[in-house]
Amino acid sequence: MIGRIVFDCSKGMAKEDYGWDPTQEPGFVAPVPTVDDYRSAIQALVDNTAREQQFNDGVTLASYVTSTVSTWAAQAAAFVAWRDNIWRYTYSELAKVQAAERNQPTVEAFLLELPAIIWP
Repeated sequence: MIGRIVFDCSKGMAKEDYGWDPTQEPGFVAPVPTVDDYRSAIQALVDNTAREQQFNDGVTLASYVTSTVSTWAAQAAAFVAWRDNIWRYTYSELAKVQAAERNQPTVEAFLLELPAIIWP
């Protein structure tokens, strides 16, 4: 089969694309997500949520919690409370997985369990 060259933005390199998707193969079993897989996905969610409000990332937005601009301070306070709840929930639920108290969800399914932020 002749492939085509595509640019993989996530890795910053060109690769050949043959249109083959291993997830569509009979008997394919997705790898079990690691704790780092969850951490990475949740951190991306946190940072992308901050970017929705035109901040560089979550750390930047959180730093505005003592801002003299009331709008930014209110956004930062809401964000920090939401971020803390997300991580508290994450570590609590992953501990349940490790203790066999709940089934291990996919990363995508787990992200759907997380609450959306409510901006002021």
